[in-house]
Amino acid sequence: MEERINLFNLKSDRIRTLHFTWFAFFISFYIWFNMAPLMASIRDAMDLNMQQVKVLMILNVALTIPSRIAVGMLVDKFGPRIMYTCLLFISGILCIIFAFQDTFERLAMMRFLLAFVGAGFVIGIRMIGEWFPHKQVGLAEGIYGGWGNFGSAGAALTIPTVAVLIASAGGGEESWRYAIMLSGCVAIVYSFIYYINVRDTPKGSTYFKPNKTGAMEVTTPSDFYLYLVMNIPLYLALAVLTWKLSPLNLGLLTEFWTSTIYSILVAIYIFQTYHVYRVNKDIFSNPVPEIHRYKFKQVAVLNLAYFCTFGSELAVVSMLPLFYLDTFDGMTQVAAGLIAASYAFVNLVARPGGGFFSDTFGRKKALIILIGGLSLGYFLMSLIDSGWPVLLAVVVTMFCSFFVMAGEGAVFSVVPLIKRRMTGQIAGMTGAFGNVGAVIYLTTLSFVDNETFFLVIGASALVIMVLVAIFLDEPKGQMAEVLPDGTVQMIDVG
Repeated sequence: MEERINLFNLKSDRIRTLHFTWFAFFISFYIWFNMAPLMASIRDAMDLNMQQVKVLMILNVALTIPSRIAVGMLVDKFGPRIMYTCLLFISGILCIIFAFQDTFERLAMMRFLLAFVGAGFVIGIRMIGEWFPHKQVGLAEGIYGGWGNFGSAGAALTIPTVAVLIASAGGGEESWRYAIMLSGCVAIVYSFIYYINVRDTPKGSTYFKPNKTGAMEVTTPSDFYLYLVMNIPLYLALAVLTWKLSPLNLGLLTEFWTSTIYSILVAIYIFQTYHVYRVNKDIFSNPVPEIHRYKFKQVAVLNLAYFCTFGSELAVVSMLPLFYLDTFDGMTQVAAGLIAASYAFVNLVARPGGGFFSDTFGRKKALIILIGGLSLGYFLMSLIDSGWPVLLAVVVTMFCSFFVMAGEGAVFSVVPLIKRRMTGQIAGMTGAFGNVGAVIYLTTLSFVDNETFFLVIGASALVIMVLVAIFLDEPKGQMAEVLPDGTVQMIDVG
């Protein structure tokens, strides 16, 4: 019987690695969301209009979609220790540069590049998957994801205070710049701390790497075609972002640049398809032995599950303060912000709870129940109006958010159990689908009212719950991995 996770046992290399890694994720999310709490100061200092503010918000998630895919491949090749170190160091530099831009165009470009930091999540998924046994991995990944994800709330709660303190010390109107700069400095310092204090695997364990790079390996021809289909939404989401910036909407891109970006996205998809074929062409002539196969449908279902869990979280967090402000008469902006911030607090217990539920009661059963609860939660939120007591509205919101974030934990309790040497790539693709969900849901919100927005999320979750019930297989038995010397090692995943 596996020992329980004792978070206070700092003599354990496993527990220390968990703490160092969730805090690395916390810092990456802190940087990713350090702009939103200071947006009013940035808007006033840079004399931005609402159109430009919306552009900055869109750009803050744009690069995260392809970067999670790329970083997922790199972490499988180079290891999470090096990749988290590099990501924090580079993001810290970009954060400092962003803080001192003096034109909107430069500010927008740096924010677009800084969205790269959102890829940090997938690195830790591989690290935690290496260090924790299958009976604990759901809870451990939940702690990593939930506590690290709290970095967005940490930024909302602390960075305005830091800016005020700097202003009182003589920073004046430039205090927002120094507050953002400091968060970048923290990331740079912690990148060295992380590199010194962690290893990719426990002593004596092998770090399995993909046999080929450039695309994810699949093991049957049908999985090859499913892989190509599942890549399409990643490019579709970027096309939607381009459309939002086009002359038909915000007008920040000319028709020429809009058409050019569309063409580039098509060309990249074709180029990626070529690499997918190059990596997997042998499966059409030489069937992969059964012992080495995995089912790509597992990856596809997890992608969709994260689409409606993390995707809806990002979308709802973006609109929740304004939703409360517009729904309840007399509510102040500060009160609406505080109530909305409480949505993220649930992450501290809900995401680990989802992982624990998955470890204890089964991966598939946990996902079905949690996505079903998510759907019910959003249907209840669609009923909230000005006649409700504020406290009841908050309770319903917290009820919904618990299932959203517990569902995220349940998704990533399965990811490390599909194919160990490709955990980074699988986590990258799954994480990217979360951002795709955010783009699609927020685009939907731009056309409908809040009630319909919540109903759309709830309905889509119901569809995905059915797909999970039909197509997801409970991980059982063992997976086979090939050691560097060519021998096969069996890893328990049951």
